[in-house]
This record gives sequence, structure tokens and C-alpha cells, in this order.
Amino acid sequence: MWYSLSKYFGRYPSQGKVAKLLLTNGLRIKDGRVYCGDVEIGDVAIARAINVDRRIVRAAVETIESEEELRQVFSLLRPTAMLKDVAPVMGWSCIEVIPTDAHVPGIIADVTSVIAEAGISVRQALVDDPELSEEPRLYVITGSEVPPEMIPRIKACRGVKSILLH
Repeated sequence: MWYSLSKYFGRYPSQGKVAKLLLTNGLRIKDGRVYCGDVEIGDVAIARAINVDRRIVRAAVETIESEEELRQVFSLLRPTAMLKDVAPVMGWSCIEVIPTDAHVPGIIADVTSVIAEAGISVRQALVDDPELSEEPRLYVITGSEVPPEMIPRIKACRGVKSILLH
């Protein structure tokens, strides 16, 4: 997805940096403002987060609103709560899958099949977009702890290079 959107920022790499941050964090644009859910985020806060001038943030928002394709995408984004760090506190597990190639189809299906066969429910599954992340991962948060005997079965799944258990 990023490749098709980045063409609008070819001459303005700093604006592209802003747009990528917005996309990665699910921050949406509406009426010239940036929102995380229903919470407005100021230009200065965004600028600080990626070390650019606030005027670049404003220019990126204006670019996004001036292009129909960008406006359609960025007006519909939503943030997602990642339960990875919460899992151990709640008595759950988080399986972080490092893929051999994130474009291989069926990684999620194979991993969650192994989990389901063990009678464990999946509370959340999130995947990093390979176009937005240099090292994309699959995170599967389970409703209970994963028994050690499942680890080799998960590692043997299609497209799995290695796993980390949190």
C-alpha cells in the first residue's frame, strides 16, 4: 500500500515521512486535523515524534487533503490497541512470528491452526505491513499460556523462520 501512496511525496521526502508515521499509527486526517481515534493530535507533537518542523506536518496534511486517493485512505484510518505487552500481565501469551518472507500466503492460517488444535483461543492477531516495516512480524496473542510442546509445531509452520514467546 505504501508504494502506491508514496508517489505523492516523491519530491517531498519529509512529508512522506509524516505520511508514513500517520499510516503506521492509524492516525486519520479530517478537516485539516490529525486524529488518533477521536483525539486530536497537534502538529507539534507529530513533528517532535519524527524530528521534522511542524510546517512540514502541516504541508503533509494539506497534500493528503488535496489528493483524492490520499484523502480516501487517510480519512478512514483507525488506531489499534496492541496487546503484546499486556499479555503476560493477563496470564496470556504473545507469540511473535518472524517470517522467512512476509509475502508467503498462509502463515497466519497455519500458526492459528496449531493454536486452535491445542484448544487455545486467539484474542488478537496483528501483522506488520511488509511495505511499512523493515522487519515485519506476526503477533498472535492467545487467551492462555502456550505450552512448551506447541513451540516446535509453530516453528514448523509454513513461512516461519523463528518465533519469540512473550
